[in-house]
Amino acid sequence: MKNLIVGQSGGPTAVINSSLFGVIREGMKQEKHIDHIYGMINGIEGFLKDRYMDLEKELTPEQLQCLRTTPGAFLGSCRYKLPEDLSDPVYPKLFQKFNALNIGYFFYIGGNDSMDTVSKLSRYAESHGESIRIVGIPKTIDNDLVLTDHTPGFGSAAKYVAASVAEIGIDASVYEAKSVTIIEIMGRHAGWLTAASVLARKFKEDNPVLIYLPEVPFCLENFMKDLEKAFTQRNNLVVCVSEGIHDKDGTFICEYAGEAGVDTFGHKMLTGCGKYLENYVKSHMNVKVRSVELNVNQRCSTFSQSLTDAKEASLAGSFAVSAALEGATGKMVSFVREEGPGYDLSCDLVDVNEVCNKEKPVPLNWITADGCDISDEFIAYALPLIQGNPAIPMKNGLPNYAYRK
Repeated sequence: MKNLIVGQSGGPTAVINSSLFGVIREGMKQEKHIDHIYGMINGIEGFLKDRYMDLEKELTPEQLQCLRTTPGAFLGSCRYKLPEDLSDPVYPKLFQKFNALNIGYFFYIGGNDSMDTVSKLSRYAESHGESIRIVGIPKTIDNDLVLTDHTPGFGSAAKYVAASVAEIGIDASVYEAKSVTIIEIMGRHAGWLTAASVLARKFKEDNPVLIYLPEVPFCLENFMKDLEKAFTQRNNLVVCVSEGIHDKDGTFICEYAGEAGVDTFGHKMLTGCGKYLENYVKSHMNVKVRSVELNVNQRCSTFSQSLTDAKEASLAGSFAVSAALEGATGKMVSFVREEGPGYDLSCDLVDVNEVCNKEKPVPLNWITADGCDISDEFIAYALPLIQGNPAIPMKNGLPNYAYRK
């Protein structure tokens, strides 16, 4: 009998706790092999400070069910970067703590940087004869992990973006006067989430009329020409841009207004390209202009949670536990979409070392040649991921979320 420990890392998604639910539920089923199910509070960073909880004992059955539709990371998150040097003292310290708790199975729910943690821990374990099985469970609204068809969290965020853009477009169309509404959407180097705004369209010339992704260099001069052309078709224009759009030299458009800071992993913290473009259009066109930044709502809205996304996130958690019990380690759960007209999905395992520190961009052939629109191939790819609405437990007219005191 060994114990299981699970942590969450990086930015939350609307279904990150569905994956946690899947881990807990499958762990409880495996009572012949797994004794305690522990959860790290604030990921690796919190665990180094001896912060963890016994999930079976501290979660009521009601809280466990509510966990599936609870936003944020229930266990708390972190952005802690493990040292590149595997001889760093932090590694034996971590494994001493694992062994003290009789941990046999380690699961980390997260994105690219979290898979970097899974890679380092599994490589250390292998080189030092540690028997702990270490598996990564993918999570990111950015949908930029390689070797998987898509990532848990993307479908719900895409649904939120499409619904919000549609609502903003309807609101923007109530006046006859010419207007431009610029919507800034998350996405540093990959524009998957911004591309999802195309799902808001009800007919060919509907808003958003222009969509710009970081996969294609952005040119202010061409942007103005695109707006002028679009105004020949309609008076109220909605434009969607990724936060990471950049010029041909690689300078982020948001940096035109000031240099961006960096996080603990060295990633630039991007925000403000929408506001910059708003001011630019105001100074060059005599039209009403406003910018909207969707911000964290993209990753925490459970009212727009996709049922498909929630089920797949839970499946990923359950599959990870089953795979670890069968001997898997140093792996990440991946989604495999079956070929054919329908939508069928299965889980597989990939080498986590082939995943971490890599990014999957939107294919260029899914972006139109003029760089300001999205092709039908993307729509066919994304539509199945936003289907369905899970039943959300309610209390006093509001969602009943799981909470940790």
